[in-house]
Amino acid sequence: MTNFTPREIVSELDRYIVGQQEAKRAVAVALRNRWRRQQVPAELRDEIAPKNIIMIGPTGVGKTEVARRLARLAQAPFVKVEASKFTEVGYVGRDVESMVRDLVDLAIIMVRQEEAQKVRVKAEDLAEERLLDLLLPGETGSEDDGEGEHRTREKLRKLLRLGSLNDRYVEVESQETRMPTMEVFTPQGTEEMGIDLKEMFGNLFPQKTKRRRMKVGEAREMLIEIEAEKLVDMEKVKELARERVEQSGIIFIDEIDKVASREGGQGPEISREGVQRDILPIVEGSTVSTKYGPVRTDHILFIAAGAFHVAKPSDLIPELQGRFPIRVELESLGEKEFVQILTEPKNALIRQYAALLKTEGIELVFQKNAIAEIARTATQVNERTENIGARRLHTIMEKLLEELSFEAPERRDRTVDIDADYVRDRLSQIVQDEDLSRYIL
Repeated sequence: MTNFTPREIVSELDRYIVGQQEAKRAVAVALRNRWRRQQVPAELRDEIAPKNIIMIGPTGVGKTEVARRLARLAQAPFVKVEASKFTEVGYVGRDVESMVRDLVDLAIIMVRQEEAQKVRVKAEDLAEERLLDLLLPGETGSEDDGEGEHRTREKLRKLLRLGSLNDRYVEVESQETRMPTMEVFTPQGTEEMGIDLKEMFGNLFPQKTKRRRMKVGEAREMLIEIEAEKLVDMEKVKELARERVEQSGIIFIDEIDKVASREGGQGPEISREGVQRDILPIVEGSTVSTKYGPVRTDHILFIAAGAFHVAKPSDLIPELQGRFPIRVELESLGEKEFVQILTEPKNALIRQYAALLKTEGIELVFQKNAIAEIARTATQVNERTENIGARRLHTIMEKLLEELSFEAPERRDRTVDIDADYVRDRLSQIVQDEDLSRYIL
């Protein structure tokens, strides 16, 4: 687990997300507390529960991005789910425990990749030997023939390492096991069985080999992956993945406001409360059965988010409210923030579009007044129609560069200068017509 200080975490988040300092500070402290918990004596460590967070704010202000960047920074398993997908057990929908199973699946992939990286050097040596066998087929005869073959093999090894043989073709044999697919209906819905069918029926479904003709360079990478997979201890991977989920997993529950019950509600309101009661034991801490073994959720960090336009956080059942002690309100984005989003972050939209068109040999130059005009237009459309925050910038940028993107391969003018007049010329008619704005922007 990384041991960044809260200030360093906020600084790293600032590289990708504009504003929302309160939310960044809250998640930074939550992440630092995980590291602090690991330093606490073992007898007290299990008693310290994570301080779950509710983010309140309209769509497009950065709620999901804050959580996703935090997980990437912490190198922690992260899964995003939507509360509206879950229903009460027994009704159509997904079982709430599936969020933990999804998290474990992601952790398995993460840990397996890390373990494969550790054995890559050995896998490269084994893959090299297999490639040399393919390039130099045949059995050794007499002792003199054996020495000659050895010298030839070493010459091929040198050429292989220099990349001189990358364009030659070889036939690689890979194994594939075709297992029948099946769904298991449980009281919670259609979910996976916690049983490894390969182990149960492996002998009944023999492995089939498939021969593929490919270049040496491609074959080398494929053989490295195959050899690394053989070297990785999957039992160790499962154990490490479960531990990582339990100690540093993050689950982001979006649209939590959609399952908040209004006062005196009936019908669908009852179902919403049922979803909350299903989520409650997962957040409180319970043991979930997965195909990789049981996983405890006591120390998984839960970050919930919602716009709360109609419902309020107080409309959630009291038990669930108590499990999210930190409340953070995210601010709506205006013209100033849009200018920053377009230019400042490492993944700024202007940089993205400039890089895309550079692949066609076109240099895209945005003037400051053009960026200001785009931000002003986005703010105006958000005010007149539905406020979708920073996502409005994507729709406006696509419309602005639509013609240029289409004509890019045939353009003779390789430098395109975009100023405020260019922006107004492309967007003013659509912006002025409110009906068009609703459908196009």
